[in-house]
Amino acid sequence: MVSAWKAFIIIVLLAVCALLIDIPEGLRVNFAVGPFKVDRVVNPVSINTTVFGLNIRKEFRTRLGLDLAGGSHIVLNADMKDIPDADRLSALESAKEVIERRVNFFGVAEPVVQSAHTKDTYRIIVELPGVANVEDAVATIGQTARLEFREFTNPSLATEGAMVIPSVQNTKPAGLSGKELKRSELTFSSENGEPQVAVEFTEEGKKLFGEITGRLVGRKLPIFLDQYPVTWPRVNTAITDGKAVITGGFNREQAKMLALQLNAGALPVPVSVIEKRTVDASLGSQSVSLSLRAGVIGLLVVGIFMISRYGKLGILADAALIIYGLITYAIFRWIPVTLTLPGVAGFFLSVGMAVDANILIFERFREELLRGKPFNLAMELGFGKAWDSIRDANITTIVTAIILYNPGNWQFLPSSGLVRGFAATLLIGVLVSLFTGIVVTRTLIRVFYKPGKKGKSN
Repeated sequence: MVSAWKAFIIIVLLAVCALLIDIPEGLRVNFAVGPFKVDRVVNPVSINTTVFGLNIRKEFRTRLGLDLAGGSHIVLNADMKDIPDADRLSALESAKEVIERRVNFFGVAEPVVQSAHTKDTYRIIVELPGVANVEDAVATIGQTARLEFREFTNPSLATEGAMVIPSVQNTKPAGLSGKELKRSELTFSSENGEPQVAVEFTEEGKKLFGEITGRLVGRKLPIFLDQYPVTWPRVNTAITDGKAVITGGFNREQAKMLALQLNAGALPVPVSVIEKRTVDASLGSQSVSLSLRAGVIGLLVVGIFMISRYGKLGILADAALIIYGLITYAIFRWIPVTLTLPGVAGFFLSVGMAVDANILIFERFREELLRGKPFNLAMELGFGKAWDSIRDANITTIVTAIILYNPGNWQFLPSSGLVRGFAATLLIGVLVSLFTGIVVTRTLIRVFYKPGKKGKSN
């Protein structure tokens, strides 16, 4: 019983922490009990501390998707007629990367930028929650990427020891741009196997690059994309064959991203808007209100059913269900998960699976009691035998959720943001339900539940 009480205390602390994270922004508490009065605005907890010199800052807010918060939905078509077939997917990803970076500069919270490719159609889908002016959004993200090589105006800033980040103000054009860059790609050094980025220039670019590197030996050569510095490698020697490598202690992902950024200028893909629309925030508010109302009614019905069917066990199951909801929503805010209407549906579906686990456990528990087993033994056997069914049912759901989420961005699987929102909330909900169904419910029974007469449940 001591271990059960320890587990119970840990669960209570976990639930309290989750409750502090779940507090809505700007919640006003106003009540009076005799002479004691409270009137204040309560916000969720936030983290702002320093650990081993590392500043950790975290604010917990509910992120709403386009369908709930309102905003702009834009579909761009990429014109690939001048791009070789072998380079089209790379060009599409490069354009997507540029647009995603521009959206981040635009100041949009939780944007969704994804590419879509079917046969000869190449598209980029952009969702901007909270951006009501779709025309401004199109003007910001729909331009063709511009890659430019620049040099420091002050030679002392371009030396190896100078720790200066290049900017438009402290650099000037070097006379070379993205139109002279033929391609860039991720490669690996033949000497040490480290990732690097190989670049190749056109015939015209070869001459320009040779002249630039010849006069900038020992200095840094900043490379800008849309007036933003992406890298500033040091020129070790004059390069006259139009081929060079950029090194700098990259890991594989960093080198791959740099290659994509350079290709964005080397392979400028004209994009045209084929769909743009504004989602009214009032529609989102109405959807949230109706969804929450349906969820509350559903939870009340489930709670009443559990109590009427299982008595005290049902009360404990409802308590476990409340803890499940607090923990799951806290995880949504911690990550944070962008909640969409399908995402809310995924959460409510996982609630049903959490209740289903308790039903399996209680029915197995009753069966063991009817067979004459002592109460404690019947409870442990009930949990043990129900685990096989719970495990199998949840594993299949987890696999389905992972497939729907499509973490590898495979073309033959769904890539819609709404589908992924549903899959993300369902996956998190199912994983938490395994914890609450097996650990929380069992602990509550061990601590609070006492058998009725002759060891029967009540």
